[in-house]
Amino acid sequence: MANTMQFDLVSPERALASQEATAVQIPGITGDLTAMPNHAPFLTTLRPGVLEVHNGSASEAFVVTGGFAEISETSVSVLAEQAVPKADASAEMLAQLTADAEALLEAAGDENRAAAAQRVNDLKVLAAQL
Repeated sequence: MANTMQFDLVSPERALASQEATAVQIPGITGDLTAMPNHAPFLTTLRPGVLEVHNGSASEAFVVTGGFAEISETSVSVLAEQAVPKADASAEMLAQLTADAEALLEAAGDENRAAAAQRVNDLKVLAAQL
């Protein structure tokens, strides 16, 4: 298909996707962004959220808990802390992730408190979206 780019999504457990895409919506740490073919090179940290891959009228969604995305003119590579197809994300999984993040927030020192609180908030928003 013309005007596509390569999309790859991997987590420590497995490779989840390797396909052509016309657009990839990414939950970046500073906000959502959409990468398309010929995008300027860019590297971003991910926040917990839904990553969507589009190829024409077809789309696929994944839940990611963090990681990194590297965007170039011809590809998007996502290295996720954890990732699952959106259909496989459960309320129990997100509840456990949120509980773990809340425990880290309780133990966080002053220098890490804001980041820990943001992660708890991002996970709660993600749970509400699903």
